Amino acid sequence: MDPLKEVLCVVLGGGRGTRLYPLTKERCKPAVPLFGKHRLIDIPISNCLNADLRKIYILTQFNSESLNKHVSRTYKMESFSKGFVEIMAAEQSMDNTNWFQGTADAVRRCLKHFNDPYIKYVLILSGDQLYRLNLKDVIYYHLEKHAEVTVACNRVSPEETAGFGIMSIDKNSRIVNFVEKPKDISLISKMAITDNGKTSFLGSMGIYMFNKQVLIELLAKNYQIDFGKEVIPEAINVRDTYAYVFDGYWRDIGTIKTFYDENLRFAEQIPPLNMYDETWQIFTKPRYLPPARIENCQIERSIIAEGSKIFASKITHSIIGIRFIVGKGTTIKETITMGCDYYETDQQVEENHMKGIPCLGVGANCHIEKAILDKNVRIGDNVKILNEKNIQNHDGPNYFIRDGIVVINKNTVIPSGTVI
Repeated sequence: MDPLKEVLCVVLGGGRGTRLYPLTKERCKPAVPLFGKHRLIDIPISNCLNADLRKIYILTQFNSESLNKHVSRTYKMESFSKGFVEIMAAEQSMDNTNWFQGTADAVRRCLKHFNDPYIKYVLILSGDQLYRLNLKDVIYYHLEKHAEVTVACNRVSPEETAGFGIMSIDKNSRIVNFVEKPKDISLISKMAITDNGKTSFLGSMGIYMFNKQVLIELLAKNYQIDFGKEVIPEAINVRDTYAYVFDGYWRDIGTIKTFYDENLRFAEQIPPLNMYDETWQIFTKPRYLPPARIENCQIERSIIAEGSKIFASKITHSIIGIRFIVGKGTTIKETITMGCDYYETDQQVEENHMKGIPCLGVGANCHIEKAILDKNVRIGDNVKILNEKNIQNHDGPNYFIRDGIVVINKNTVIPSGTVI
C-alpha cells in the first residue's frame, strides 16, 4: 500500500495566540489573514495537499468560528476521494470537561477519532508557520530510518534559541539531546554547530512524524500536555527518534513583529517563497472577484490583491488586501492591509456618510506608515498614522502599538483628521 495513504495529518490550531494580539482578538492564530488574500492555516494545508496527503484534521479551540468557516468553505474533497480536511474542536466528555491543556493533550484527547485501521502514521503540524516543505520527504525519511518518531528541524541563530526546542544529533541523525526553549544559552553550548565560522543550532519546527501505535503508547503512558517540553524529550530515551534537517525557508509567526516583517518580505522583488510556482500552489478560498482597479497611482514593491480599488495614491512596500479601497492623494508605506469581507452598496455609502461614518478602506489625503490595518477598517479623510514619537508599545482607544507597529483592529472606525 502507498505509505502516503497510511498517513493522517493533524494540524494544531488551538492556541490562544496572545503574542499576536490584537490580530487574535476575534480569531484564532491560524485564521489570521496573510499576503492580502490567504490565511495562516492555508500554509500547512497546502503543504499537505501538494504532497498528496489528503487526510487532514485541524484541532481548534479558541475563537475558532472564523477558522471553521474558512476551512469548510475552502477545502471540499470529492465524495469518492476518501480524503478530507475537517475541523476537530475541543469537546467535553463524561471523562474530561476541560479545554485542551497543550499540544500533546489536544492530540491525546482526539486519539479516539484516529481509529481508522489503515492509518499507520500520524504527521503533526503547526498551524502558525510559514514554510514550503515537501512532506513526502519527511515521510520517506521516517520510513528509511525505520524511525518511530521523527522531528523536523531547522537551523536557528544563537539569539533565537530561547524560542525553540534545541536538539543535538549523532552521525546517523538520531536525536541524542533535546532542550525545550532554553533560557540560558550556556546550557546548550555543546549542542552548537559551527560552519565556516558561523554558529547555529538545530531548532524544532514543531513538525513531528509518529508511528501511530508509538504515539498512542507515549500519550497513554501519562498525562504530559506538551510535545516539545515533555513528550519529545522522553521519546528520545525510549524510542528510535530521528531528526529531519530542513534547510529551506521556515518562520514561526509568533509575534506582531515577525508577522509584519515576514509578510512584507513577500512584497520584495525576490520573496522567500515562490508564490508563482504552479507546481506547488498555496491554496485558499476562491472568491471570483474582479481584477484590481488602479488609477493614476505610483506603486513600488507591493502586492495588490484582486478586487481592490486604488485612486491616485502612492503605495510603497505594502500589501493591499482583497476589496480594499484607497482614496485619492493617500500615501501608504510599509503597511499591511488585510482587505474587506464585502463591498458597500451606493445606498450604504450614502447612509453612512449622513451618519459621519467613513467608507470601508482608507479615505482621501491620508498618510499611513508602518502599520497593520485589519479587516473591514474604516479610515476617514486626512488621517495620519505615523507613530512619529516611535512609541514601542501602547494601547490606544481605537488602536494598538506593538514593537513600534501601529495595529488598527478589525472593524475599527478612525474618524477623519485623526493623528496617531
